[in-house]
Amino acid sequence: MHSPPSHCPRPEVPDTVGLVSHATEEAATADATEPATSTGAAGAGERVDRAVAAVHGAPDGRSTRWDDHRAARRVELVHAARRAVHKVGPEVSMDEIATRAGTSKSIVYRYFVDKPGLQQAVGEAVVAQMREALTSAARTASTPRDALRSMVAVYLEMIEHSPNVYYFVTRTAPGLPFLDSVIEIVALPFAQEMDADPVDAAAWGAGAVGFIRGTGEWWMSARDAPDALSRDEVTDRVTAWLWGGPVGVLARGRRAP
Repeated sequence: MHSPPSHCPRPEVPDTVGLVSHATEEAATADATEPATSTGAAGAGERVDRAVAAVHGAPDGRSTRWDDHRAARRVELVHAARRAVHKVGPEVSMDEIATRAGTSKSIVYRYFVDKPGLQQAVGEAVVAQMREALTSAARTASTPRDALRSMVAVYLEMIEHSPNVYYFVTRTAPGLPFLDSVIEIVALPFAQEMDADPVDAAAWGAGAVGFIRGTGEWWMSARDAPDALSRDEVTDRVTAWLWGGPVGVLARGRRAP
């Protein structure tokens, strides 16, 4: 397995997966309205309002608005972090992320306890977009093999478009659930497409994602070689290898009388 580079140049590849450009470019303007704690008469009044609402079982409108604001602000910070990682590299510091988000590091830590917490949030956002792309690929494919090829293509496109973001969510914080989530979203469509036992589908999904990941990272490290394969060529080869293995066995088993 090749070690991730400390910095990968920003590739000029269309972001059809939405890995980075999906993130909004909205300026961060809400920091001044985000007190760490409620103090003074206004803070005391807010605490009384919430206590009364809790006693009567009524929703606290102010609390609800604040929760909505925090959720929206958290999404903005995740988007900003992804852009920072994409441009700077997977080893980007929290200071650099805060600067590019137009805020302070203390604000970032208010929403994410530490860097692994931010990495997990970025990974979850990437997985959500991959889930949408992979599900669409499986749904629109005319055959299970076409669905497999589309899934391989989505994964390799993610690596090629932004290796910085990819390494940020897969390498720099061991234990993040990114790959487990990818295995889940790859295995489920195949369990349905192939009418496979869920255990077989889960086992195949784990092996397939590991194979695609290893091949994809090898390809990224060898792309500058004179005889380097194109992404489409790698996609075709990986699809053929996976299809001729466990998936082919499952397919033949379905056709057997």
